[in-house]
Amino acid sequence: MEDGLEERKKREILQETVAEAEEITEGSTMKKQPQDSRKGLAPREVPPAVRLLLAMALMNALLYLCLGRVFTSPQHSVGNAGHCPYGHFKIGQMKNCSPWLSCEELRTEVRQLKHVGEGAVKRVFLSEWKKQKVALSRLTSLEMKDDFLHGLQMLKSLQSKHVVTLLGYCEDDNTILTEYHPLGSLSNLEETLNLSKYQHVNTWQHRLQLAVGYVGVIHYLHHSPLGTLVMCDSNDLPKTLSQFLLTSDFSIVANDLDALPLVDHSTGLLVKCGHRELHGDFVAPEQLWPFGEDVPFQDDLMLPYDEKIDIWKIPDVSGFLLGHVEGSDMVRFHLFDIHKACKSQTPAERPTAQDVLDTYQKVLNSLRDAVMSQTREML
Repeated sequence: MEDGLEERKKREILQETVAEAEEITEGSTMKKQPQDSRKGLAPREVPPAVRLLLAMALMNALLYLCLGRVFTSPQHSVGNAGHCPYGHFKIGQMKNCSPWLSCEELRTEVRQLKHVGEGAVKRVFLSEWKKQKVALSRLTSLEMKDDFLHGLQMLKSLQSKHVVTLLGYCEDDNTILTEYHPLGSLSNLEETLNLSKYQHVNTWQHRLQLAVGYVGVIHYLHHSPLGTLVMCDSNDLPKTLSQFLLTSDFSIVANDLDALPLVDHSTGLLVKCGHRELHGDFVAPEQLWPFGEDVPFQDDLMLPYDEKIDIWKIPDVSGFLLGHVEGSDMVRFHLFDIHKACKSQTPAERPTAQDVLDTYQKVLNSLRDAVMSQTREML
């Protein structure tokens, strides 16, 4: 709705500019009209100076519109799953929604091409289905089947624009088919943006939009249809980035949903991410062993925690997404206060994902408006 209003305003500005230029032209011609009337119905000529003025006015208006497109945040397409009823999908150039593929369809219609990735739970293969590239995941070992099935259940339950699109699954064969995103995981962001064909999106505007998208995923998980879910498989920055995919239109979707335990504050249900001791300052303080080095780690002595561990990690992930392009330090300055709040040692004092998302969006809008205002002044 906002984008539609903005486009209408730009068209109105262009129309007003053209109208003003025409008035100038008509005014100049009218001054000559008495002379022309004595000579009969000779065609009215527009003086060169007026023609130049008209051309400059039109060029300025067009330049304003073009710059508006450059400085306006890119529009990310809504996930296909949102356009289909539950249990259906639509990807690529598909015009109609298709039911999730069955075991038989996966066995006969999907052609496995090559191995492209592997984690503790799944091996991922680039595959083909009806001339479309897709991602086929296979269970690595039977002892990881519970995690595999948990991830599948999360995929089925959380289909939205924030989560990779599920195309089908077969529990008998331990396979899952999802949409393929050729740009890969978020870990590849810098390498991708360094390619010449993506230089035009290697800007603070697009990078901040990615950060907005990342926080949007966290917010969705904290308010999911299943309740408050915590991203446990995120004990360091590389591991966290590997949980997300970068789409071709430069938005972010969650991909690895194998470790999303549920928090329920009403019943006091909290979580612990794994049973091993965690180290480093990327994880939240409440995830660290609290009894010092002299006391050996014991998992049963560790206190559980809630979704605020995800909030603690937001500044570090966003710092990576913002990178070090021109303008990124300006963005960091405007996000300083909310990031400081995210790093509060007391979990209850940290903002919610909604608070962070609102702040990110306000900063994006205000900086974009500031750039547009400077552009208008230049014109």
